[in-house]
Amino acid sequence: MNNNDNFFLRNTWYYALPSDQIKPGMMISRIFLGEPVLLVRSQDGKVSAMRDICPHRGVPLSCGRFDGQEVECCYHGWRFNPVGSCTAIPSLVEEQQIDLSRFNVQSYEIREAQGNIWIYMPDPDNPQPPASEMEIPVIPGFDERSPQFVEIVKFPCFVDHAVVGLMDPAHSPYVHRAWWWRNEQLHEEVKQFDASPYGFTMRRHRLPENGGRLYWLIGGGVPETEISFRLPGVRIEETTIGKHRVVNLTAVTPISDTETEVTFALYWTLPWVGFFKPLMHILARTFLDQDRTVVEKQQIGLKYNPVLRLIKDSDMQAQWYYQLKREYARSVAEKREFVNPVKGQVLRWRA
Repeated sequence: MNNNDNFFLRNTWYYALPSDQIKPGMMISRIFLGEPVLLVRSQDGKVSAMRDICPHRGVPLSCGRFDGQEVECCYHGWRFNPVGSCTAIPSLVEEQQIDLSRFNVQSYEIREAQGNIWIYMPDPDNPQPPASEMEIPVIPGFDERSPQFVEIVKFPCFVDHAVVGLMDPAHSPYVHRAWWWRNEQLHEEVKQFDASPYGFTMRRHRLPENGGRLYWLIGGGVPETEISFRLPGVRIEETTIGKHRVVNLTAVTPISDTETEVTFALYWTLPWVGFFKPLMHILARTFLDQDRTVVEKQQIGLKYNPVLRLIKDSDMQAQWYYQLKREYARSVAEKREFVNPVKGQVLRWRA
């Protein structure tokens, strides 16, 4: 497969950071899709974002100060409110009347829910407001609860390879090997997939005995799982065990052409799980590092721009991802409704 899909999807929501990373009165400098962004949380608790470059001399605004209401540039003291409007230029004398709005910096729309902060990244050449039907991901049944567990790992690759690698169903026996868990036998997997908003869903199914044993011991029931994916790179896996639920939100955010951030967040209703959090961090970091390591090795070969030959059925989710991405980009450019290219079908593979 050799395609022209190496572009950042624009006019859509990306995961920015966990809510608890930015307290009232704080500012954090980040890079999203190659753009410097300054996130601030005002004293009233609201998060805002603006371009992290002063329009005067190009100094990052994050090098200055934030008093909970305004950001002050460290170079000449120019001040900006949380939505990027220039409010003061100290060097001006009283009779020098200037329209300060000429010096506003770009602002970004922000949404915050369930302990997660999302940022809307517009297309500079074709900016469009967020589509009403494409809101940020919200996990039903958890109201405004924050995730009980978060792990963040940076992958040294373009965003597409991180997304495709994390949804790949056939790599586990070869990538995820550890002394406490290794299964050399391959088993046939048969799963029904359906189209879902801006993505696709693997229908609810029972976990195999080896994969569900821990859930059964903790939750006291037969574990069933449903996995969904939606653009631009959000995977939600919900496991039910009797009356309890464990939900994993994995969000993939491009930083640059060569670096991508993967956020792994967990919500649960199972009792006593919190006691295992130190162990969970070790396990999650181990698994994510294994994915990161193999993607790092992949970059060696990708330097030579090889043709990537995807197969059916184990690579079908990867093919759907590229189809979804192209269709979304075309629908935005043509200012029309998005038409989901995914068709429901049964996929089979060995893993």
